[in-house]
Amino acid sequence: MKYDLIIFDLDGTLLNTIGDLAASVDYVMRSRSLPEHTDEEYRRMVGGGIKRLVERALPRHLAEDEAYVEECVWEFRRYYVDNIDRYTVPYEGIPELLHDLREAGIAVAVASNKFQHGTERLISKFFSDVDFIAVEGNREGAPLKPDPQVVEGIIARAAVDKARVIMVGDSGIDIRTAHSAGIDVVGVAWGFRYAEELYEAGAERVVAHIEELRDILLKED
Repeated sequence: MKYDLIIFDLDGTLLNTIGDLAASVDYVMRSRSLPEHTDEEYRRMVGGGIKRLVERALPRHLAEDEAYVEECVWEFRRYYVDNIDRYTVPYEGIPELLHDLREAGIAVAVASNKFQHGTERLISKFFSDVDFIAVEGNREGAPLKPDPQVVEGIIARAAVDKARVIMVGDSGIDIRTAHSAGIDVVGVAWGFRYAEELYEAGAERVVAHIEELRDILLKED
């Protein structure tokens, strides 16, 4: 195989989580008599972690109030943890692809900006039979993507050559992360962003269908 390790983003790449993210932010907005947003609007807000999502959803004058934002983040977390998988589902063909990669002897990992507990919980629920070499989310001491630290840590743990690693993600953040880490990357257009953003971030390859991704990841060297 051309690759020994595949590092996946989570939200918008492996799982369609927008319904639960949107419902959780809307819960916070309603509790504070603030305007809610559509799923399409939330698609443009996600990608930088919970705090950035909340900041983007709030009216500007409130988003600039650090204490207010932290209160909203806490409220979001409390609701989201209890409702994290009400609407979330894997994208079509993803479970089968993960199994095929493992059967081919290719290691798989997750690098997400979602908080660690939420990342682990979703992986455990939807991909409990997949042997991931690492499941990394946002936690204290670990910078968010596009900082490459988490990705580089996964590569070190796997003990593989960077030339044989590829990252898969749905946002410009994932593309920039891979470039900073010095590894290959492919963007997916079925997630929360659009192909234009991925190309603008420097992606050379963007796929719209799972079979296109399969051909890239299972390509023989």
